[in-house]
Amino acid sequence: MSSCLAIETATARGGVAVVRDGVTVYEQHFASERSHNSQLFSPLSEALKLCRSDLRCIVTGTGPGSYTGARIGIAAAQGLGLSLNVPVIGLLSVLAPEVDKLPPEFVVCGDARRGKFYTARVRSGLLEGEITLHDAEEFKGLRAKDAEIAWLSYDQKPPLELTNITLTSPSPSRLALLASKMADESLWSLEQQPLEPHYLAAPFVTKAKPKKM
Repeated sequence: MSSCLAIETATARGGVAVVRDGVTVYEQHFASERSHNSQLFSPLSEALKLCRSDLRCIVTGTGPGSYTGARIGIAAAQGLGLSLNVPVIGLLSVLAPEVDKLPPEFVVCGDARRGKFYTARVRSGLLEGEITLHDAEEFKGLRAKDAEIAWLSYDQKPPLELTNITLTSPSPSRLALLASKMADESLWSLEQQPLEPHYLAAPFVTKAKPKKM
């Protein structure tokens, strides 16, 4: 037997899950805008009681979403990985939406701020292409073109208030399940990659105004 532990804190609804041999044996969610750091450790402690002896890997969601939230999950995962000597990997949160029956192809979208919206197309559990940014008109056009495909969002309200977008959140148990299905070589390859939140755009820096002489 082997277990995978998942931490998902990239959105306002955080969660921890343990999957053992393809079955979810623990999953706990918590809602918080800014204090995942204070609400994460109780469910994380409970999860570790179930999987410490057979833990194969730890996976954390990397977004897109809250930069601070994702960093909290990453830091917790890295700390556990070091102390328990198990691999730690990151997977995009868009790969694991919480829906009753996940279709083979879907799009996760959201507000990327500054008048931009992102889309991530997932097919058979893998990201197809890149996560891309669009202005409002492009975004609405893409949704209209993809009328037969499920569109999901982790935002608290549908982007541009479109009625054909389903609101959901990332599922830590789905993240753990994705990791549990990976071969050892794939886990090792992901473990070598830098673990950081997914950036939708470069940070916006406000330049200081020149001083008046």
